[in-house]
Amino acid sequence: MDNCIFCKIANGVIPSATVYEDDSFRAILDIAPAHKGHVIVLPKAHADNLFELDDEIAAKALPIVKKIATALKAVTGCDGINVLQNNGTAAGQSVFHLHIHIVPRFEGDGILPVWPHEEYADGEAAEWAAKIVAAME
Repeated sequence: MDNCIFCKIANGVIPSATVYEDDSFRAILDIAPAHKGHVIVLPKAHADNLFELDDEIAAKALPIVKKIATALKAVTGCDGINVLQNNGTAAGQSVFHLHIHIVPRFEGDGILPVWPHEEYADGEAAEWAAKIVAAME
């Protein structure tokens, strides 16, 4: 897409600090990182979000994320890694080109809020599971 900044970055039109590239993806350092080493994985083909992502590209993404996360852990000595991918403004998406954040985390860093935890009533989890399964058929 001509007006998509992440398309331009992913395809090398706009320079970036690239940590990984292949025919389908470019992974770059986030310019406003939660911690130094925070990486964003960008598919080169535009998809606004997960719902529009090609299945073949989706299948290639997780091994790349794993490779980068493993390298980040080695380089930063972090205590953990967050892998985040937001879909829609309600979920925190602000750039509408699918991207996956890989964030090194350290004990007590407090950079991400902890969300509240709801509970299911007796039998409610099974009802929800059945609805989700039916929607996938």
